[in-house]
Amino acid sequence: MIPLRDLLPSRTFPVVNTVFIVVNCLAFVFSELILGAARDPFIEQWGLVPLTLRLGNDPQAFVTVVTSMFLHGGWMHVIGNMWFLYIFGDNVEDAMGHVRYPIFYLLCGAGAAAGQFLVDPSSKIPMIGASGAIAGVLGAYLSLYPRARIVTLIPIFVFIQIAQLPAFVVILLWFVLQVLQGLGALGMEGGGTAWWAHIGGFVVGFVLIRLFVKRGHTRSPEDRPASEIRRRIDWH
Repeated sequence: MIPLRDLLPSRTFPVVNTVFIVVNCLAFVFSELILGAARDPFIEQWGLVPLTLRLGNDPQAFVTVVTSMFLHGGWMHVIGNMWFLYIFGDNVEDAMGHVRYPIFYLLCGAGAAAGQFLVDPSSKIPMIGASGAIAGVLGAYLSLYPRARIVTLIPIFVFIQIAQLPAFVVILLWFVLQVLQGLGALGMEGGGTAWWAHIGGFVVGFVLIRLFVKRGHTRSPEDRPASEIRRRIDWH
């Protein structure tokens, strides 16, 4: 399933979310198109290497917990991540405000790094990508707007179906797939997707969102249960 958009309008312009998308895209253009042959050494320097972090003898290793969130390995990597951030990030920023949102986002990214580190602390492969932090945004969205409608592309063999699904269906299915893929990758060596970073970021986002959401924040009508909407209509 591929989410195309959500039907939950944001009440404010997602300033920080937009900045994150722009910075990620600029960082990718810089590493992919400008650095050229120097790209790989750049990724090795600023990507998060679990073994270097575990040894603790390089202060820069702790900086890479942040810098690695803004680096990507290919066009599809950055486009896929930014698409998810574009769809789900605006409403999460709306719920917590422009000041708390970047703190929340970076904490989710740190939680993602911790998730992958705990599973494979001896890895020498640089970990890059915003997907762990974005997984935290998905966890927050699930907690805040489980009934929001997501316009989703569903490929069925050679046929393509577009349907409006509740957010909890789309996001929970995504999370289950991450867990299954993560369990299947245990003990495997080599590069690939950091599934446990996705899981770690998602769990951190789902748990922390209630500490960051603005006081008095209420859900939009599009996300309220039909019974609640009927009660409000009856009262007035």
